Parts: sequence; structure tokens; C-alpha cells
Amino acid sequence: MPYPTDRERDRPWVMRTYAGHSSAAASNELYRRNLAKGQTGLSVAFDLPTQTGYDPDHPLAKGEVGKVGVPVSHIGDMRRLFTGIPLAEANTSMTINAPAMWLLALYVTVAQEQADAEGRDRDEVLAKLTGTTQNDIIKEYLSRGTYIFPPAPSLRLITDVIAWTVHHIPKWNPINICSYHLQEAGATPTQEVAYALSTAIAVLDAVRDSGQVDQADMAKVVGRISFFVNAGVRFVEEMCKMRAFTRLWDEITRERYGVEDPKARRLRYGVQVNSLGLTEAQPENNVQRIVLEMLGVALSRDARARAIQLPAWNEALGLPRPWDQQWALRMQQVLAYETDLLEYEDIFAGSHVIESKVEEIVSGARAEIEQVADLGGAVAAVESGYMKSQLVASLAEYRREVESGGRVIVGVNKFDTTEPSPLQAEGAKAIETVDPAVEKQAVTALEEWRQQRDQAAVDEALTRLREVAKTSENLFDATLACAAAGVTTGEWAGALREVFGEYRAPTGVSAAAMSGDAAELSRVRDRVRATGEELGEKLRILVGKPGLDGHSNGAEQVAVRARDVGFEVIYQGIRLTPEQIVAAAVQEGVHVVGLSVLSGSHLEVVPQVVDGLRAAGAGDIPVIVGGIIPPEDARLLVERGIARVFTPKDYELTEIMDEIVSVVRERHGLPQD
Repeated sequence: MPYPTDRERDRPWVMRTYAGHSSAAASNELYRRNLAKGQTGLSVAFDLPTQTGYDPDHPLAKGEVGKVGVPVSHIGDMRRLFTGIPLAEANTSMTINAPAMWLLALYVTVAQEQADAEGRDRDEVLAKLTGTTQNDIIKEYLSRGTYIFPPAPSLRLITDVIAWTVHHIPKWNPINICSYHLQEAGATPTQEVAYALSTAIAVLDAVRDSGQVDQADMAKVVGRISFFVNAGVRFVEEMCKMRAFTRLWDEITRERYGVEDPKARRLRYGVQVNSLGLTEAQPENNVQRIVLEMLGVALSRDARARAIQLPAWNEALGLPRPWDQQWALRMQQVLAYETDLLEYEDIFAGSHVIESKVEEIVSGARAEIEQVADLGGAVAAVESGYMKSQLVASLAEYRREVESGGRVIVGVNKFDTTEPSPLQAEGAKAIETVDPAVEKQAVTALEEWRQQRDQAAVDEALTRLREVAKTSENLFDATLACAAAGVTTGEWAGALREVFGEYRAPTGVSAAAMSGDAAELSRVRDRVRATGEELGEKLRILVGKPGLDGHSNGAEQVAVRARDVGFEVIYQGIRLTPEQIVAAAVQEGVHVVGLSVLSGSHLEVVPQVVDGLRAAGAGDIPVIVGGIIPPEDARLLVERGIARVFTPKDYELTEIMDEIVSVVRERHGLPQD
């Protein structure tokens, strides 16, 4: 997106909606409809198996295929995803991290095929490709959880992608350093700025030191680094955060990397406003929340987003329908085309109130960047658990404020009386649902793909990939060869798992400070202790994340609060199979199992845990579940033997702990005190 001069009317930002589900064909239809409605960029949501490097037939993929995004297993899927969409003219954002190199290689291969079909020069088409791969693995260790490999080889993959794109697709943004999920994980504005910029420093240092980019080309690298930020409802503070972000990025790129060109030092960022800040209770209030959050990244011309994607009002209920996404797009279009916002220079220039807040965030972020640097940089701060524990503690403090009423959430902890909503009168039809047959169809299609491809070419490409992975050679060309040969997502990631190994990030739970209302905590703690004494042992809870859902913030807060009220907590982190959860529950002799599922796979994975416990002779252990679970699904889960279902409207964690104690007493035939 070119920048106008200060005297010109500002150009509208790229307008996107984050979309993709079920299959490449269904998602392609959705993309083309969105573009016809005036959307100016695509934002591809991949399903969790794709994001974590598994094919649809892998055991961990069960229940997850096509749920939170589109499954892309090989070059055939990528072709279908972009049928009828000329990639040389598109602006495509791909939210993909651990396998970012793989998905970009598939995208590049399709672009080359389109060039061949049109009789155009391949290099000419590649030079026109514009878009973004998120490719920020550090925040995956801290919040989103779709990492695969340990930090060092992950940083190598990021470096290789950046070096290759700078030389071959110069208009592409090879990394979207993503503070969005840091805020969802609890980051304050200061932490969000500091940890994102610490990540940028780690990445740029790695590229500079790799020897793959000449010092003279570092300005090109810096000029292609983009950021993806969050914008909460405190929109004045959010706007100040972005002005602080802009100032510090300019300072770091000039002083640390010697970039003289002011245009190359611009903070280039896109945004999605805070999806996890949307509420299940009175969800119509989310409309005004989304609009206000958009203002935080649109009002200030000097720190305006160059790409915006807005969530739909009903994302806290389930998967939005096309109409809901259209509403979100129209919000952007009204602001950009009906109002006079883009006609003025920065309307906050010279404001001493704004400047004071900006300076507060700048100074705080600068100090935190120095703290991370003293620990050895962003990667070391991840491995030590420092950044994760800071985020868990910040989120615990946020939850304490919400539970105490100190931070008002309209319709949740204040003004919670309501009339019936006509927006939800359609019941189950108020959200999109994914046909359960999607997974079976994806598995069948994958089997057919494997049968029709040249297996010798696949084996040769994978052998070459493993060989290159053991050296310091750039992996992108070997990955391109895998894409062209018909290798699958799971095979590409599996080959690199063999060389690089896998990783489990620190949870940050043990270091989190106690939070919550002291009197209520004391009361529930007494119940936990008394129940344990009646049973003759300390109460134990296993908090589990079955399947591939990596959004662990809620599970971590539950684990922290359970510890605070006196439970012995077993929490092993994300990405566990139902069998692993059952084995841990039996081995640890827990009194209750709590499952967290945010990906929509609750009807598949949760009953597997219940059935597994029964098969293991531990059917007396009650299972509770929390997540984004529609009322109809909650009833089905209770019918399947789930003791309790909690959803985002159940925000009082200590009350949840109290209810869990009641579940344990109920299961053991103890009177409710």
C-alpha cells in the first residue's frame, strides 16, 4: 500500500475478513464472494492440522479438520483454494507460522503455474506477488500454541523465508510480527510493544548474521518487515500504543540496523481488533466494541494501520456466517468512504495529553526490551519461561479486575439485564456450522492424492529436504521441490520433525501470582480442604487441552485459580490426545478432569475422554469442559456424561472452582455444604 504525501487525502487501508473453513472449494467460493463485496485483500484462515503440520488422517487431527480454517494438504488444495483468483493481482495474508515456509512455497508454486498457463514470465509474476505470511513463531510459544519445532530451528526457518523472499518476491512481507495474540494472552500495551519489538530484534539479528543478505540489503529486509497488532476497546490508549510502536521501530531500525531511508523505517502494520474481548453475553454489544476498537488504529494518520480485518459480532458464539462477515466489512467501508477521517493530517499532533501517554508507553517498553535483552534476547526469554510467566500474571490481574467489577464489561459484570435478542432468534442458525462429513471427505481426498502422484518424486524431494535441513543451506528451494512433487503438509513437517525434533513450551502457570477476591478465595479454599479431608487425600484436578487447539490462556487461568484455592493441579500444556489425558488422569489419581476446547471440536474430542476413562475403569472421575460451546452442543455433552459445561459467560473463576468442588462432592456422595 503506497503512502500518500501529507497534503493528499489518505488512501483507505487494505480491507480483509479472516476467512476459511471446511474445504478449499468452499473457501474459494467464500473468498470470491467477499471480493465481490468490495473486500480489497484476502486473509486465509487455515485449520489446526494444517497449522501444526499434520494431514487430515493423523490421530491428532480427529475432530479438527476444517473447523477453524481451510485444510490445505498439498499443491492440489492450494490450486483449488485460489481458482479464479489471479495471484499476481491479489493481496493475500496467510495466518500460518510453524509451516509458513511450506504454505508460502505452495502459494508460489500456484503463482508459477498461473504464469505458465497465461504464457507470462514466471519471475515477472513472482515480482508482483503481494501479501504476508505471519511466520512469527515466538508468539506461538507464548500464546497461540501452533508451534512444532524448538526455537533455534524455527528461527532458522523464519530466516530462510525472509532471505528467499527478499531476493525472489520483493513485494511480499515474509513475516508479520504478531503482538495480537500477546494481548489476548494478557499483555499490557507496554508488554505488547516490548515483546513484539524484542521478537523483531531477534529475527533481524538472525537474518543479518546468517550471511544470506548483504549489509547493503538490510534496508530492504527492514522495509518488508510488517507487524500484526491487537486493538482493544480502550481505543485512546490503543492509539497511543501505536504511536509509541511507530516511534520505537523508527529508533531501533535507524540505530541498530543503520537504515537511513525514512520510508524503509515506517512501521507497517495490519490489525484485527480484539476477538477474545467479544462477549457471549449480550453479543449485540460486540458491534460497538468492534467499531470503537477500529478507531484505535484508524484515527491517528501518523500511526494508521495499512490493513484492517474485523471479527464478526457473534464470534464468541461460534463460526460467523457470510452475512456476519459482510457486516464487519461494511463497518470498515463506512469509516473509510462515508466519513471525513482520511481528509486530514494527524489530528492528534501537538496534543500534550496524547504525547504524555505515548511517552509513558515508550519508556516502559524500552525498559522491558532491555530486560529481555539482558536475559539473552527473545528466544532465551521464551525458553526460560520469563515472558510467558509475565503474560500469565498480567492476564490473572486483568481477570481479577473483571471479577471485582473494577473493570466494567457491559452485559457481563454490569448492566446484565437484557431483552431477548432478535439477532439470535434463529437459534442454531445464528452461526455457521461445519458439516461433520468434511473430515471424512478430506481423508478420502488425501488417499486419492497419494495414489495418483509420482511416489518416487515425492521420496526424492523428501530425502533432499532432510539432507538440506542438516546443513545451513536455505531450505526454501528444497521446499519448493516438495510442493511441486506433491508432498503433503504432514510429510513436509514430518521430515523436519525427524531432523529438528519437537518442542513443548513453558506454561508459565507455576510463576503466576495469586489473584481473585480474598474472602471468596478463602471460602472456596476451605471447601477444597474440607472435601479433601473427608476423602482422605488432597483434591487433584487435571486441566487438559485435547486436540490441536493451542489457545491456552483460559486453561492456564483455570489452573492458576485451582492452585490458589488449594487443588493439586496437573497441567501438561497443549496438544494432548484423549488417550494421553486419560492415562495422566488415571496415573495421577485425580478427582476431576477439566478440558478446555476453543476450536469447535468439543463434540468429537470431549466424549473420547469420557469413553476412555470408562474403558480404563475410571468412569467415576467427573469430566467438565469449558470453551466456545453453543447451548445445543452443551446439552449434547451433558447427555454424553459431561458433568458441567462452562462458556465465556462464566467469567467468575472462583465461582467455577466452587462448582467444581460441588461436582466432586456430588460424585463421591458427599452432602453439599
